[in-house]
Amino acid sequence: MKNKYFLTLIASVITFVWLSQGIMAAKGIYVPLFTYRTGAYAGSGIPNANGMSDYLNMLNERDGGIGGVPIIVEECETGYNTKKGVECYERIKQKNPVVINPYSTGITLQLIPKSPVDKIPVHSMGYGLSAAADGSVFPWVFNYPSTYWNQASAIIKYIGYQEGGMSNLRGKKIGFIYLESGYGREPIPLFEQLSSELGFKLFKIAVAGKEMQNQSSHWLKVRKEKPDWMIMWGWGAMNPTAIKEATRIKFNMEKFVGVWWSGGEDDARPAGKAAKGYKSANFHGIGTNYPAVQDILKYVVDKGKSQVKDRARVGENFYMRGVFNSVLVAEAIRTAQGKFGNRVISSEEMRWGMENLNLTSARLAEIGLPGFANPIKVSCDDHANNGPIFIQQWNGTSWERVSGWINSMDRVRPMLEKAAADYKAKNSVPDRTIPCS
Repeated sequence: MKNKYFLTLIASVITFVWLSQGIMAAKGIYVPLFTYRTGAYAGSGIPNANGMSDYLNMLNERDGGIGGVPIIVEECETGYNTKKGVECYERIKQKNPVVINPYSTGITLQLIPKSPVDKIPVHSMGYGLSAAADGSVFPWVFNYPSTYWNQASAIIKYIGYQEGGMSNLRGKKIGFIYLESGYGREPIPLFEQLSSELGFKLFKIAVAGKEMQNQSSHWLKVRKEKPDWMIMWGWGAMNPTAIKEATRIKFNMEKFVGVWWSGGEDDARPAGKAAKGYKSANFHGIGTNYPAVQDILKYVVDKGKSQVKDRARVGENFYMRGVFNSVLVAEAIRTAQGKFGNRVISSEEMRWGMENLNLTSARLAEIGLPGFANPIKVSCDDHANNGPIFIQQWNGTSWERVSGWINSMDRVRPMLEKAAADYKAKNSVPDRTIPCS
């Protein structure tokens, strides 16, 4: 009798879970957000999380969702920890998510093999595995608007421009300080190849997670090496520490360029006026002078439906990075609904929407973000768009754009394809069977 009752209980639980998943699917489109509002990376993670959730919630409040279907927004706290991120994935995949936003290269690398099995697309916006740009090998992974390799080559192009031409890079010394992680190591193959081809000397300085807030020895090495330029691939607490240490050794901040994840206001602000001149890459606008951001303030922030603690922080760089992430998700949902109908779409239909996304300048203006970003057109083969970047500079109190759009080097795409082929061979990835359209 005990076994019978136990089996009945198990069956009831399974039925309840199955029914609740069906109810969730019927109520709306489930978009989980992997966030980190705690830990050493929270300073960067919080504004990103706020921007992501606020834009989707604004669509719910203003429009009733997308195509008349509400968006179910749920955060899963990872603490920027890969193990916790995978645990988040295993929990939420039972709820029929249409897309996964890992917001961590380490987590993304763990989810790439799972995505084709579970048939859930992964969107690693401007992070993750650069080789995933090759959609013929990675049909379930998308990293538009650009990859780390595209960005890295564009930063080298910018440095070349500042030196008076790419040929003038020969003999220059460029330092690369990076977070010792999958994220920080990702652009190294590209930098090493460009160093060999263009003739500049590259020296690398790894910063372990436990050393993020104590980098004095790292920057003593920089002072000893006397590089012409420094490039930083940092995140979280590493960024403001590095910038303060750079000012302490009196490094020329005009020649210090950070990755687009090292360009938050809270990265430069702690160093005060001494940080003036520091630069970072970017690929979108900042500020509140956009109709869509005004709607976020009106429908979400001012109604107390946001986790933003200070209204003045809306519009800052990483907040807008989160907004852009959700814009891309929302527009992919609209693209999918354009083919499959204004209803709750499946993750497989979302994958189609992501691969057929065409975010034009006209569409950006239509959704209230005129001139916000470069147009994005995704294809079966190109899941990254190979988008250009621009350089912004800290003026002592805020960011100013100091360059036009900088395209990546032509040699990057063949390198990405080779890296994708190598990954496929090493990991026994099957040939793509999903048709292109």
